[in-house]
Amino acid sequence: MKLFGTDGVRGLVNSELDVTLALKLGISVAHILKNKLNKDKLTFLIGGDTRVSHDMLKSGLTSGFLSEGCNIIDTGIIPTPAISYLITKYHYDGGFVISASHNPGEYNGIKVFGNNGIKLDDKIEEEIEDYLLNNFKVNKNINEVGKLEIKDLKNDYVEFLRSTIDVNHIPYKVLIDVANGASFKTADMLFSKLNIDYTIINNNIDGYNINNNCGSTHLENLQEKVVTDKYDLGIAYDGDADRCLFVDENGEIVDGDYVLAIVSHYQKLSSIVGTIMSNLGLIKYARENNIEFIATKVGDRYVLEEMLKNKEVLGGEQSGHIIFKNYLTTGDGELTSLQILNIMTYSKKKLSELKSIMKKCPQVLVNLKVTREQKDRFDDNKSVQELIKKYTEELGENGRIVVRKSGTENLIRIMIEGTSLEEITRKANTLKTEIEKLIN
Repeated sequence: MKLFGTDGVRGLVNSELDVTLALKLGISVAHILKNKLNKDKLTFLIGGDTRVSHDMLKSGLTSGFLSEGCNIIDTGIIPTPAISYLITKYHYDGGFVISASHNPGEYNGIKVFGNNGIKLDDKIEEEIEDYLLNNFKVNKNINEVGKLEIKDLKNDYVEFLRSTIDVNHIPYKVLIDVANGASFKTADMLFSKLNIDYTIINNNIDGYNINNNCGSTHLENLQEKVVTDKYDLGIAYDGDADRCLFVDENGEIVDGDYVLAIVSHYQKLSSIVGTIMSNLGLIKYARENNIEFIATKVGDRYVLEEMLKNKEVLGGEQSGHIIFKNYLTTGDGELTSLQILNIMTYSKKKLSELKSIMKKCPQVLVNLKVTREQKDRFDDNKSVQELIKKYTEELGENGRIVVRKSGTENLIRIMIEGTSLEEITRKANTLKTEIEKLIN
């Protein structure tokens, strides 16, 4: 059994992720990190998104952590990147974020950050997992119980975001979709500090509607409204606001690959970090502009690892996780939106003009639903690997195929790029059918 995926512990609430697991995780994190940091008492920050299961999981997680003699600062509903920023600002020992990011409301997750504001690396997660599954025990010393304190730190985070741009007036009309998620307060706090015409949608929180036909995973309504109501651009965050996608004035999607191209162009960067899922168009743009393109495994944690290793300042994913390392060590949707608005303001260009520096290659992504057992065995299936190799050889130099396990869901993701959208769509669906037969 593996608890940690590419972005913490995640699963269907009360099935794969319940209050008992949260309790045990709190105890296990405290136990391992006290030893790692050589401290008897840790202070962790905790926050999360708007899911109805937030309070339940927070209660379990917090109880476990407190029982190990550690302290918790509860900052309530707040974007994931805010936790990363606030850990380093106030020198906390780490933090928890209760969120399943872009997933539907019936899912939730727990992300763990270290004292550097960065998600724990794989080795520490493995130690926590091993302790929880194989060596778990409850502290029975009543004198070693921590304290819980509630603090509203949203304004600290918003003031930081505002400080990252220096324009006094942004001459654009902007539509902002907060996905009924964690940024439903911070986005309004932030944009109210800017001299800008803005409207926020999907901020009617009920605990169940996070990411429901809204946000960065469902852009259709935003696209339509931007065009109909004549906005200059649309901005869409996901449930925990660590992603940001855009819609230009024509209703066309501007994803993370475009953002990397735009920012690298205007900041005159010599290198950028993407992933194996980055569009070929971004790779060609980088090559033609003498920019080194470095590809990592999918997941913003792996992008950051590469950035830290080689002192890169910009990296990200097509999905909208963009890391501006000069400011933060995690993807931040609100920060990303500010940086693009800043470039638009200084360049006096529309978003459609900015994105024209890169031409995307046709790309198709299809998902195959699998069981957890099928997913765990997927990489060892030789027949599947031979099938993928065959399809790759057929495409030759005119395209590429990436087939991988999702790090957060029970899915196999199949991505094909090529010159003909019709051809790669057919190939992707056929490959999905053939893989399904081989793993059943």
